[in-house]
Amino acid sequence: MSAPGFRENDLIQIALQEDLGASGDVTSRAFIPIGSKSEGRIVARSSCIVAGLSVAREVFQRVDPELVITMGCSEGDCLAQGGILMTVSGSTRSILSAERTALNFLGRLCGIATLSSQYASVVSDLKVQLLDTRKTTPGWRRLEKEAVKSGGCVNHRMGLDDAVLVKDNHLAALGDLGLLPSAINRIRAENPGMTIEIEADTLEQLDRLLRMPGIDVILLDNMTPEMMRSAVDLRSRIAPGVLLEASGGVTLESLRSIAGTGVDRISVGALTHSVTNSDLSLDLITADHAG
Repeated sequence: MSAPGFRENDLIQIALQEDLGASGDVTSRAFIPIGSKSEGRIVARSSCIVAGLSVAREVFQRVDPELVITMGCSEGDCLAQGGILMTVSGSTRSILSAERTALNFLGRLCGIATLSSQYASVVSDLKVQLLDTRKTTPGWRRLEKEAVKSGGCVNHRMGLDDAVLVKDNHLAALGDLGLLPSAINRIRAENPGMTIEIEADTLEQLDRLLRMPGIDVILLDNMTPEMMRSAVDLRSRIAPGVLLEASGGVTLESLRSIAGTGVDRISVGALTHSVTNSDLSLDLITADHAG
């Protein structure tokens, strides 16, 4: 994961502010001598895929720039139980003040990467892409999507400004599929090279969309595997170059059967909205109580 940018820095500041408040870590100030130095290790209590290292490092360095951070692994690594993500050395007070915020970031991002890896492994032998969605924690999108990539899946659009995705409500507001071609032509003129994706809820809609030029991807929304197989056959006969993406209620249990229909892509909201944080801890392994 790349170093945090402006938005992520703001997110880190917000997280530290809500944890430290106006008075800072009163417990550490009361019980830890001011000159105490320690070394702590962030350890995986259960196996996980690693994501969020640079964010956690930034948290520690924002609390105390003199803390020394040593990485024990890299983004995307698979850590066994007991594996070390990073070592932090320096002021004991600073380490303890940053501990929870750093673990909150790491726990969620490793959880996303781990779940993404589980999904990816189910279809690793098939020619299908697994994509995330915009169902992300507000403010966390860039971080969460980077974690998805660390787990071996692919990012869908980052936001509403970098790709066109016409969904059921857009079509309802438009009122007539016959108006789509002129809108597609306008998008092509205004945003050359931008991906255009249109949702289809039925095979009848799909048939009409496949006959319209300018569409890159058609989203098969909540279709059964039988409908998806029919959609793949229809695509092969009408517009072989158009990609088909399955979406809606995808689970680890249903993923294999969906991928087996021959669709090109499967979008999985669960990668970011149904995640269990990885179980991580920070353990102090040495402490100098001088002060």
